[in-house]
Amino acid sequence: MPEATAQPAHSVHVDLGSRSYRVDVGPGLLKNLGAVAKERFGDRSVCVVITDSKVGPLHAGTALESLKAAGIHASLITVPSGESSKSLIVAEQVCGKMARSGLDRKSFVVALGGGVIGDLGGFCASIYQRGIPYIQAPTTVLSQVDSSVGGKTGVNLPDAKNMVGAFHQPAHVIADTDTLSTLPKREFNEGFAEIIKHACIRDAAMLPLIDEVASGAGGLAELIRRNIAIKARVVEEDEFETTGTRALLNFGHTLGHAIEAAAGYGELLHGEAISLGLRTAAVLSARLSGLDQGDVERIVGLLRRFELPTVLSPDFETEELLRIAKMDKKFDQGRIRFVLLRSLGDAFVSKEVSEEHLREALAAIRS
Repeated sequence: MPEATAQPAHSVHVDLGSRSYRVDVGPGLLKNLGAVAKERFGDRSVCVVITDSKVGPLHAGTALESLKAAGIHASLITVPSGESSKSLIVAEQVCGKMARSGLDRKSFVVALGGGVIGDLGGFCASIYQRGIPYIQAPTTVLSQVDSSVGGKTGVNLPDAKNMVGAFHQPAHVIADTDTLSTLPKREFNEGFAEIIKHACIRDAAMLPLIDEVASGAGGLAELIRRNIAIKARVVEEDEFETTGTRALLNFGHTLGHAIEAAAGYGELLHGEAISLGLRTAAVLSARLSGLDQGDVERIVGLLRRFELPTVLSPDFETEELLRIAKMDKKFDQGRIRFVLLRSLGDAFVSKEVSEEHLREALAAIRS
């Protein structure tokens, strides 16, 4: 008989009609994978687990054992860890291995890993035989609070992050908080850039809880659940980015993505680049939309508590960053759609940010 499964400490429902799904948050939940797959997919009995070379040795065994206990045949596909695997070349290789593993339209995918694996695995699921379902099993703070929820999947082009992709909602998300204990400190900390972003755009009352976690006072699982709930509500309001609400999630990302690409994918972790983007966006918000300087300092202080970078290196040339930024999807007919804050918790999309404004903000974060 299958072993007893752990119960989710918290769940968040993402209400998208026929594409609705549940996000389970809590310790030990990866053992539930097989039971969840049977619940969601019924007679689908063949799948692949896509993971990377760092996560696989730590957590793939648990995932595969759980699927086997539920009577599901699972093959393991492992790609090199790091942002370089989030590419069209690797996606083609993964799809080829899916075909050789016998997957058909009645099969499914499990994406087991951080944001790279979630985006890559979801993208491969979205294009394989014109789309098969998948389960997200995020194993980093960053992927649990952000990229595993919302259905954005995709890969990078050399100069542009997430330029090729599709909206493909997961069937279920299992956020096992025990997996976070295996993260190196740097990778653990990077996730807090997205947590701080969520507080900035939607929930300023979350800031004291972030302080508590930074101080080692506990509360991590509740903080993750609260962030997932924020992301879920935004996605429910604007699943396909048609009303502008979902664009608020891009706070700090316009220049953050440009910095990440300019550094060379993998040189700066995603959250580290977004940290620099958050400070830039806060500086612009103080100048253009009345954000109090004390709130700017609050944002920067929290980033520094998690050892995230807030000073832009002279190695990054301003004009090169602007060149890369112009290829971003957030540029609309030559104008910048830039997310600003009126106050903590109150964000909006502005088209009043000029290239000169960006140059001045980048100069400000060099010190």
